[in-house]
Amino acid sequence: MELTLLESCLLGSLIFCFLIQLYFSLFVHLKLAFFPVEPIPETATAPLSVIICARNEADNLREYLPAVMNQNYPDFEVVVVNDRSWDGTRQVLEEFAKAYKHLKIVTITEGEKFIAGKKFAVTMGIKAASNDWLVFTDADCVPASANWLLGMQQSEIPKTEIVLGYSPYLKKRGVLNALIRFETFFTAVNYLSYAIKGMPYMGVGRNMAYKKTLFFKNKGFAAHMHIPSGDDDLFVNANAHVHNTEIRINKESQVWSEPNTSFGAYLRQKKRHFGAGKLYKGKHKFILSSQIIFQFLFYAFFAALLFFKATLYLALGIFLLSIIIRCFIYPRILKRLNYSDLRWWFPILDILLFIFLVFNGILSIFVKKVKWK
Repeated sequence: MELTLLESCLLGSLIFCFLIQLYFSLFVHLKLAFFPVEPIPETATAPLSVIICARNEADNLREYLPAVMNQNYPDFEVVVVNDRSWDGTRQVLEEFAKAYKHLKIVTITEGEKFIAGKKFAVTMGIKAASNDWLVFTDADCVPASANWLLGMQQSEIPKTEIVLGYSPYLKKRGVLNALIRFETFFTAVNYLSYAIKGMPYMGVGRNMAYKKTLFFKNKGFAAHMHIPSGDDDLFVNANAHVHNTEIRINKESQVWSEPNTSFGAYLRQKKRHFGAGKLYKGKHKFILSSQIIFQFLFYAFFAALLFFKATLYLALGIFLLSIIIRCFIYPRILKRLNYSDLRWWFPILDILLFIFLVFNGILSIFVKKVKWK
């Protein structure tokens, strides 16, 4: 059956988007599926400081801080920055300080001159740290094992200044939780895969590490202090490169995090991340935008071709081939990144995630104001 010019253009466009999609899947993300996972070292190489910023986190600190304080690491301190809390965080930290001598508390009071957002608190924590190697996490996070710090410790390679870890969200009931975990998975697949490829562009503050000297040598957050978010990804985007960055994905070196439980809170969180992404380097913005745009066009051209009898089966065949290929790649990575239960829902979650990303991108155009907490 001969195709019309419109049908030919739509079909050609669908095939082109399919090939772009294959590039990201086969030549970028597949690297993570076969990346060798290094075992946890048995010994520590150097002292380190853990930095945690807390704003009204009394309950989370009470539940999760012991797992950080009791790490199987011979020489470390934990610096907790109490950022203007009023929920009893100070009292909780003072009780912990009686039991743990390696806990250091930094308090930011409401009357102090400060810059809004988390970056001021992070900077104060870094200044208070006694050691050069800094490991970062959040108050609502819990290490996957007592060997977390052994896995995130300073590399034996002298050039390494940044280590990108991984932080999955805890499993809860409901579709929202599945979507949150799946979106976190794809974010991790992207930044870990590109780091392997030699193009690190972001990290997640729930589990990452870098040198104090690197922070001050590059003037910390000075270039983007006016942005409320970005204490993790913007810092990595500005300072990471192929020679100074490693990734750690051993299951013992991961950090589990509490997910948002409401759609509104999740939207606000993604809005903060979207705002920071605008300041990424041009090549990184191009790559990330291309992924979303070509995925959108793939679905758009597929939907359009369904209305033409001559291209119906061709379009369905290309769409199914895309799903089959991706189902051979991403479920393997889902298992590696502690999301095995999502493997069976991959095709559905993939479409839901795409719809959410488009919705969030449109919403971000109209909603400008964001804050940390």
